[in-house]
Amino acid sequence: MTNAFVRALACGTVLAGIAVAGAASASDNKIALIPGGPHPYFAPWEQAAADAAKDFGIATVDFKVPTDWKLALQTELLESLAAQGYNAFGIFPADPVGINSTVAELASAGIPSAALAGCTQDPSDVSFCLGTDVYNSAYLGTKALIEAMGGKGNIVHLAGLLVDPNTTLRVKAVETAVAETNGAVTLLQTVADTDAQEAADQKINALLGAQKDEIDGMIATGYIPSVVASKSLRTLGDKRIKFIGIDDDPIVLEAIKDGFVAGTMAQNPYGQGYIGAYVMDLMASGGCTVKDDAPWVKTPQTAKFIDSGTLVINQANLDTYKDDLKKITADIQGKFKDTYLNCQ
Repeated sequence: MTNAFVRALACGTVLAGIAVAGAASASDNKIALIPGGPHPYFAPWEQAAADAAKDFGIATVDFKVPTDWKLALQTELLESLAAQGYNAFGIFPADPVGINSTVAELASAGIPSAALAGCTQDPSDVSFCLGTDVYNSAYLGTKALIEAMGGKGNIVHLAGLLVDPNTTLRVKAVETAVAETNGAVTLLQTVADTDAQEAADQKINALLGAQKDEIDGMIATGYIPSVVASKSLRTLGDKRIKFIGIDDDPIVLEAIKDGFVAGTMAQNPYGQGYIGAYVMDLMASGGCTVKDDAPWVKTPQTAKFIDSGTLVINQANLDTYKDDLKKITADIQGKFKDTYLNCQ
C-alpha cells in the first residue's frame, strides 16, 4: 500500500468509517467487486452487484474495473476505494501472490476481502476463495471433447493468459485427461496467452490455416479463444474438428446450436459476484467470521476454496442450463452462512 494510505489508516480517517459500518446495519456497508482488469467474463458481476444490493439490503455494491491487467492498477484502485469508505471487497487477483500484501493491509484495517473467480496463493488474508474448480472444469471439458472425437485423435489446447492463476491448473487438467487415454489421444500443442482479442485472432486462425487437417479436436479454456474458435470453425464450414469451449457467449451458443461446436463449459460469474457480495456484507457488519473447520476444498493455491459450480452446455441443455446455474447459486447462497460462517 502507498504511504499516504498507511498514514490515513494511522490517523483514523479510514478506521473511523470502518467502525461506523461495523456497528451499523448491513445496509450501511459499501462493497466493491474488482476483477484483475477488463475482460468480458466479469460483465455479469455488474448485474450481480446490483441484484445483491437490492436483495440483501446493502447500501452500496459497486463493480469497479482497473484500466488494465496490472497489479499496481488494481492495488491503487483498492487503496482509493478503501479511503472512500468501502469496507469489503470481492477481488479477482491480478497476481495471486502480489495482491497478498494489499489484502493484508486491508485486513489489518478491519476490511474483509474474498477472492472471487480466481484464488490468491496461501498464506493469504482473504477470507476464502469462491470460483470455478478450474482444474475439474478443464478436465471434464477435455473428457467431453475426447468423447465427441470418438476416443482418439489429435487435439490442441487453446489456453488463457499466463498471468491468470487459473491457467496452469487448466493446462495440467488437459494433460491429465489426455494421458488417461494411454496414447489414443495426442496433445499436439498448447497455445497459451490466447485470452485477448488480437492474440486469439492471430494464433487460432494461423493454427487452423497451417494444421487444420492434423487437428481432430480443440479445447479452449479461456473466454475469448472460445469465441474466436467458434467463429473460425463456422467460417471453415467443416464440422469434422470437434471443439469444446468455455463460458456462454452468444456466438458460442449459436455455434453449438448449429453443430459447429460440440459444447462449452459453463462457469458461474454471476453467482460468484452475487454470493461474494452477500457474504462480504455479513462479514463487514462485524458479526461473522469464517469457520476453520467448514467443508472447504483444498486446492494447490488455497485451503479455503468453494466451487461456484460448472456444467457442460451442449445441444441437449442449451435452453435450460441457465436455470441449472440459478439453482446452483441459490443453493450455495442459502447454505453459506450456516456452512461456512460463525455469526453472532
